[in-house]
Amino acid sequence: MAVELSIVMPCLNEAETLATCIRKAQSYLDRSGVSGEIVIGDNGSTDGSQQIAASLGARVIPVPIRGYGAALYGAITSAQGRYCIMGDADDSYDFENLDAFVDKLRQGYDLVMGNRFQGGILPGAMPWKNRYIGNPVLSTIGKILFRAEVGDFHCGLRGFSKSAFRQMDLRTTGMEFASEMVIKSKLMGIKMTEVPTTLSPDGRSRPPHLLPYRDGWRHLRFMLLHSPRWLFLYPGSLLILLGLAGCAWLLPGPQVVYGIEFDVHTLLYALVSVLLGFQFVSFAVFTKVFAISEGLLPEDPRLNRVFRYVTLEIGLAVGAVLVALGIGGSVFAVSGWAMQSFGALDAGHMLRIVMPSVFSLTLGVQVICASFFLSILGLRRR
Repeated sequence: MAVELSIVMPCLNEAETLATCIRKAQSYLDRSGVSGEIVIGDNGSTDGSQQIAASLGARVIPVPIRGYGAALYGAITSAQGRYCIMGDADDSYDFENLDAFVDKLRQGYDLVMGNRFQGGILPGAMPWKNRYIGNPVLSTIGKILFRAEVGDFHCGLRGFSKSAFRQMDLRTTGMEFASEMVIKSKLMGIKMTEVPTTLSPDGRSRPPHLLPYRDGWRHLRFMLLHSPRWLFLYPGSLLILLGLAGCAWLLPGPQVVYGIEFDVHTLLYALVSVLLGFQFVSFAVFTKVFAISEGLLPEDPRLNRVFRYVTLEIGLAVGAVLVALGIGGSVFAVSGWAMQSFGALDAGHMLRIVMPSVFSLTLGVQVICASFFLSILGLRRR
């Protein structure tokens, strides 16, 4: 009989609870009649976990690369089922009640997330900082960055189709593996949903492998790196708009607001704001192109349409015009200084010529360099 469901667990010295988890998973398969198997991704256990799993009929897949994500990836790629349900081997997830996951997978959903906040978190099952700060904050950030309507971004109990897993092409080996799965699914348009599940206290006597602050930062860092818009594009665009507004306000002359005079000193910050904003926006495009070329992000049709018109030659032309304006303004400033026999000048008037000229020259060089670098990133390799 073809295997429909593979129940997958990562394992690193889980001898205390592994047998309980396997028996619960077997109980579900026996009760439901689902054709399935239990696959253990072992990360180099030294407490006999491999022998325990094998004695109970589970398949043990040795995974030499350390990490939560690596252990799961090794086990999932070896799984024979059409669907997979993954969960930790610490007896905190209810492997005896997987009907909701299987039903949704059979209905055509490719990723079914468990939601512990809907199903119930038993006393002592989740530290307060994770329950009320870490998980809600990271889940909210995930919703904002990726528009992923997932209430429990980091629930470890989840099901997915094997075909969708291959499409995700997951790369991380640590705890951020869980975030990558949700993010890639959302970006690739994979059909996902949520079902309630419960969380029980960890059945082990030793501390968990999870380190809240370190792993929380790794999740946040991963989400930011996969969202160049929020990390670079939006902050950069805001800096450019604020800088241009400041330049338009101060270039004609000093401005007084409530008795406070804003002059060339503020104008300098406005010009720098535009330069920094351009760098942020450039990094947004660089990151996006690199991530797409490496398979970390899916193709973006909008970016492809932009690149049909914004070519290396156009970038070089724009950069050359800006450099020419900068040189022209500088020559004009020196000519004015020469007319004063290179003597003392009106600082406010002269700086309103010199600073935009230097700004234009600098921005032009940045545009030229960015255009070349973007063309290098866009080269197709065999």
